[in-house]
Amino acid sequence: MKNSYIKFIALGFVGIITITYSCKKLLSTPPVGVLSGATLANKAGVDGLLIGAYSMLDGYTNTYGTSWESSIDNWVYGGIASDDAYKGSNTTDQPTAAPIENHSVDAANEFLNEKWSVCYNSIQRANDVIRIIPQVTDGSITADYAKQLVAEARFLRGIYHFEAAKVFRNVPYVDESITYNAGNYNVGNPGPIWDKIEADFQAAYNVLPATQSQVGRANKYAAEALLAKAYMFDHKYTQALPLLNDLISAGVTSSGAKYALGPYEDNFNAIKRNSPEGVFQVQMTVNDGSGGQNGNLGGDLNFPAGTYTGCCGFYQPSVSLANAFQTTAGGLPLIGNDGTYTYNVSALKNDHNLGASDAFTPSTAPIDPRLDWTVGRRGIPYLDWGLCGGEQWSRGDITPYNPIKNIFFHANQASTSDNAGGWASNQGSAINYNYVRFADVILWRAECEVEAGSLAAAEADVNLIRNRMANHQEYWVHNYKDNANPGNGYAATLAANYVIAPYSGQFAANGQAFARKAVYLERQLELGMEGHRFFDLQRYDGRFGGPAGNGFMAGILNDHITQSIKFLAPGGNPVLQGHSFTAGKHEIYPVPQSEIDIEGGALKQNAGY
Repeated sequence: MKNSYIKFIALGFVGIITITYSCKKLLSTPPVGVLSGATLANKAGVDGLLIGAYSMLDGYTNTYGTSWESSIDNWVYGGIASDDAYKGSNTTDQPTAAPIENHSVDAANEFLNEKWSVCYNSIQRANDVIRIIPQVTDGSITADYAKQLVAEARFLRGIYHFEAAKVFRNVPYVDESITYNAGNYNVGNPGPIWDKIEADFQAAYNVLPATQSQVGRANKYAAEALLAKAYMFDHKYTQALPLLNDLISAGVTSSGAKYALGPYEDNFNAIKRNSPEGVFQVQMTVNDGSGGQNGNLGGDLNFPAGTYTGCCGFYQPSVSLANAFQTTAGGLPLIGNDGTYTYNVSALKNDHNLGASDAFTPSTAPIDPRLDWTVGRRGIPYLDWGLCGGEQWSRGDITPYNPIKNIFFHANQASTSDNAGGWASNQGSAINYNYVRFADVILWRAECEVEAGSLAAAEADVNLIRNRMANHQEYWVHNYKDNANPGNGYAATLAANYVIAPYSGQFAANGQAFARKAVYLERQLELGMEGHRFFDLQRYDGRFGGPAGNGFMAGILNDHITQSIKFLAPGGNPVLQGHSFTAGKHEIYPVPQSEIDIEGGALKQNAGY
């Protein structure tokens, strides 16, 4: 599949014209220009640099690192470090990922080095665009187009700083004025940089057009959404709310489609990508001559053993996540009137400890229909690959569940997959990553309304999300017509006892604390396994000003550890066993020690590391 912003050109073209950087010494090694500024100072040169800056959105570069360590979907930092998922695979494969999952990570961890490196390589590419534009004097770029190019570069610079800030929080802000001097850049990290990220997104919003000729390019509404997201992390709910109102009432995609909630599964289907729900999608492309390097290589480890490959069994959904999809008989989430989450009181029935030949019948208890688009469960149709094998498809952590949102349909394999890095057959995927989708925007508005005391409005927004599924049984998973031949399509019968209903006054009746917790849970259900969960818990927590109070994140994740060991008995989870989350420390990751050493005192380590 070909990317709408000619991403397939990027590897070859950028290799010729862009500026390259050392893989680890991003703030200390001076950039080496492959071509001179004079060669690049024209429309073709600047457009090429901008393509190079966009190409970094997937988090992968063949210059250094490994794709999963810096993946834009943050399945490591936002997924396995949260209650969404386990590392999976076996205990010896990718051992440096295990400390991220169990919160024993230190500043020497190679994953952190690679994430930092990709972020600051990407920032420099965006800055290259801004630096070169004043040098274009041949008349090939109009004044208006120059402004748009700067706006897109600032949008990208904002995203790349955002990625660094989510993981490390206290990071340097590097704009086009920062230059190398006497061994380093002398850029410190005295505190959060949300104001500077916000300024980049605001500047992009002020200039970018409502539509673009190439759908992969950011438009003004994408910038507005990212500005709102930055405000959410900065706890500026009153500033975020009018932006979210505008996005919901007037926002359109880069191709001009009004934002809308369509079939849930379309968000994870390469054939349906760039749908009206996509506020900003990271474009993935395969079969384009790049050898799979423009596909979503960040998830190349995250395939279960039961489809077309035995590699690699990472990013397995957790028992906590699956349990969260349990509902009452009336179709509401398991949350008490006081806001206490009760979904982990008992586990959703699963096939833990069962062999391949042991009989198993999936749970008949009421569940949210989004579960089976998020979590692969034994005996339930797994896209069009066949009935999921559950624990027999996993490769470690003794878990009964398998990832599914990153998996392409078997019928579309030829056009939506590619080799991954030349070693993993068909594991490069054309499924776009939803950096922001319309459901994000609606649920952010619900959060803002809760903090403003507008509980009925917040409930109405949550119900917009719930009613997408409640009102459309055609969006639910159905049984196959023939289990032996899943390609023959689906029957009229449902695959499980799906029960989902909107709230009906509980927000106002139970008060702000309940409403807040209900919105948080809805976001987990809607966006599970999409790499957001750790960072959502981080911004909810009181340590950095979140409204849920100090220790909220620790409470959720320590309960997850406890329940994982309990429900995965007798062996428990081998990675989580004996570990815990420490409040006041583990809400953010340590700054890579190698970067601190190189900068000679400019960078400071985060507290507790």
